[in-house]
Amino acid sequence: MRAPAWRRMADPLRHARSLGGKLLLILTAVGLGGAAAITLLLAVVITPSFNQLEDAAVAAHVERTRAALGEFISKVATAVRDYGDWNSSYDYMAHPTRAFEEESFSTLAMANLDVSGMAYVRPDRTVVIARWIDTRSQADQPEMRARFIARIGRIDFARVLGTGNSAAFYTRIGDAVAAVGVAQVRRSDGSGTPRGYVLMVRRISSRQLSDLLQLKATLDPASGIDREIVTPGSREMTIAVPIRGPDGHGVARVSYAVPRDVSLLGRRMLQLAIGGSVLLLFVLLMVLRRMIARLVLRPLNRVERHMQAVSASGALSPLDAEDRGDEIGSLGKSFNKMLQQLKDLREQLEVQSFALGKSESAVAVMHNVRNALNPISTILSRGLADAPPADPMLIDRALAELAGDAVPPARRQKLAAFVAAAIAAENAARADRAEQLHTGREAMRHVLEIIGAQQAQAHERPPLEPCDVTEIVAHNAAIARYSGETRIDFSFPNRPWRVLANRIILSQVIGNLFGNAAEAIAATGRGEGRITVSVSEAEGKVTIAIADDGEGFDPAVAPTLFQRGFSTRQHKSGGLGLHWCANSMNAMEGALALESAGKGHGATALLTLRADPAENMAVAA
Repeated sequence: MRAPAWRRMADPLRHARSLGGKLLLILTAVGLGGAAAITLLLAVVITPSFNQLEDAAVAAHVERTRAALGEFISKVATAVRDYGDWNSSYDYMAHPTRAFEEESFSTLAMANLDVSGMAYVRPDRTVVIARWIDTRSQADQPEMRARFIARIGRIDFARVLGTGNSAAFYTRIGDAVAAVGVAQVRRSDGSGTPRGYVLMVRRISSRQLSDLLQLKATLDPASGIDREIVTPGSREMTIAVPIRGPDGHGVARVSYAVPRDVSLLGRRMLQLAIGGSVLLLFVLLMVLRRMIARLVLRPLNRVERHMQAVSASGALSPLDAEDRGDEIGSLGKSFNKMLQQLKDLREQLEVQSFALGKSESAVAVMHNVRNALNPISTILSRGLADAPPADPMLIDRALAELAGDAVPPARRQKLAAFVAAAIAAENAARADRAEQLHTGREAMRHVLEIIGAQQAQAHERPPLEPCDVTEIVAHNAAIARYSGETRIDFSFPNRPWRVLANRIILSQVIGNLFGNAAEAIAATGRGEGRITVSVSEAEGKVTIAIADDGEGFDPAVAPTLFQRGFSTRQHKSGGLGLHWCANSMNAMEGALALESAGKGHGATALLTLRADPAENMAVAA
């Protein structure tokens, strides 16, 4: 289904990207609509007016044609009236004489009257005398005379004359069109009974009509019409005017072409008016476009470029706005005011961030130190709580009996075995304490390293160096075994994996994750659990996966685990460990993510770091 016209017109406007493009489309649409409206208005106003003027001109041409035909026929009407009221005609109709005929029907007399034919007719329509001559050669034309006499026989004189004594009308005689005048023959004083009729015929031609109308006219005797016919053309129109006979029907028509001066003038005026209006509208739109571009679009583009520069550089420098009193000037002032406020807020935020950073860093260090001191506390607690492997008093009594000579051999043998077993148990306990003390010393060294690294790197980005992930995992796994009462089995790779990181910070991150995993295992209440560490490498990145079989967490809370202060266990507060770990991984150009299938399904921490390029080159070699 095709979209409506207004929607098709609105499509370019919706797809225009810039404000200038939209304004240009709007101005273009307004210009086209205005041009169409002006064209329609001018056509409605000008065209009918000039059509009325043209109709009036046509009516004037028709009236002039009728006046010319009336003027042409008036001569024959006057002449025939004079002959009808002539006493000589009255006497001639009673007694036709050769002398009267030679005088009245002479070629000279007919030429002076400008008639082609004359006839005297009795009341019973019998022709007394009739003559037809060629007005140019003044020669008789018997054929036309016969047609003239035949036409006389078809004239209804009573109808033609009516209540008058004379009349004139147009008729067609053969292929000729003529003005016929009819008058009753009577005395000049009007006395006496009319003795017949006198007829005069004045032939009309295209040339005579052209002279009368002062334009080229054509007489068409073969085509009679009863009303005027106007045939308009592109530059001229043809007007056909009927020549009516005595019965009111056309016997011939006069046709001529006249230029459509009024219509052409109206058309030119309409074209000039439309062209001028469209040109004026176009100039107005161009001026509006330039003014909009200058007063609106350029300042807005300057603001946009300045915003892009601020976004790219981060420098909140003020906009060099023009001193204007309009909305654009107010926008520039408001924009500069906003930039100043943002600058002040940024400075305040930097001060607060610095203070908060120092606070978080101190808290994180204390958190990491606490995690590192937990094994030492556990080792010392176990050392103080462990009972000696053998009672010293029993050992002293056994030694005293062995020193005497009265002890039987069997008793002596048992006492020697007891003392040997006590000494072996003491030696084993001493070795275990030595191992625990060694682990505590390593934990204490780790604490000192954390404190020393924090002091050395308090105000700088941690340096990255090649580190063996396997070594750091093994070291923290040994410490994590003494982080609580829960028995934890560890599994990790036995081959070295080298990454680019800060060894101390990475060790703290892994230690924190081991501590969180141990707490998750302890939360299950099983008293034991397992932590599995796997390492993989792809596309220059090393991924360390630390998976535990602890309580796990709801996947919906995964995005909030790294927020400061958030913890999945209600009995704990702070939530700094994961927040600090994520920031530390970001500082080492790495990443930290946590995954879990849900409560009771354990969790996996994914650490991503850059692989050591030197190690990769060695492996490739």
